Amino acid sequence: MRITLAEEVMLLSLDDESGSVKQRQSVNWAVAGALLLELVLAERVRVSGKYLELVDAPPTGEELLDGRIESIRAWMRGRTRRRVSEWLTKDQAKAVGPVVEWLVGRGVVVEERRKALGVFPVRRYPESDGAAERELRERLASAVSKGAEPDERTASLVAVIHAAGLHGLAFPGIPRKEITARTAAISEGHWEAESIRAAIRDMQLAMAAVTAATVVTVT
Repeated sequence: MRITLAEEVMLLSLDDESGSVKQRQSVNWAVAGALLLELVLAERVRVSGKYLELVDAPPTGEELLDGRIESIRAWMRGRTRRRVSEWLTKDQAKAVGPVVEWLVGRGVVVEERRKALGVFPVRRYPESDGAAERELRERLASAVSKGAEPDERTASLVAVIHAAGLHGLAFPGIPRKEITARTAAISEGHWEAESIRAAIRDMQLAMAAVTAATVVTVT
């Protein structure tokens, strides 16, 4: 059973004890980018510069990915291509839920429901089996901290982590400045990932600008 890139991002972001999502806003963008990149690797989506287009190919057989293909198809509205950044903007707020549900279905995490203050429903997703996350972190450490040559999937994941600024989640305890150069080098060496990385980065900068403008207006 292969864990997708988006699921790997979720494993890195879920708190091992509480099951809550850390750095939720950045993780939203990372998961959306990881799902899209997974489709690129599966040759169901093509990314060229700032644009994406669907490839005429049979379903992958993975429900999580095929559902995203249909969502992109509906969003394209018959066009041959649309901007990567537009899709990520649309998908970033919706991508986490299906990925977490898929992890639950695989038995990697369990769903716990409770009520905060005895009133508000809250869901948490602690791990049921830590083997997948341990293997994941070992693979990332080998590529980034130890300098081993990453395979395509590991390089793709590193590119998403770098773009979304999730260094602290992926490499806890290691100062970001010690690993940023390596994650950047891996990202820039992976053409498809670089296109998506740039789109995530641009959208994050835009969101930061909007937030700053809102604060100034209010104050």
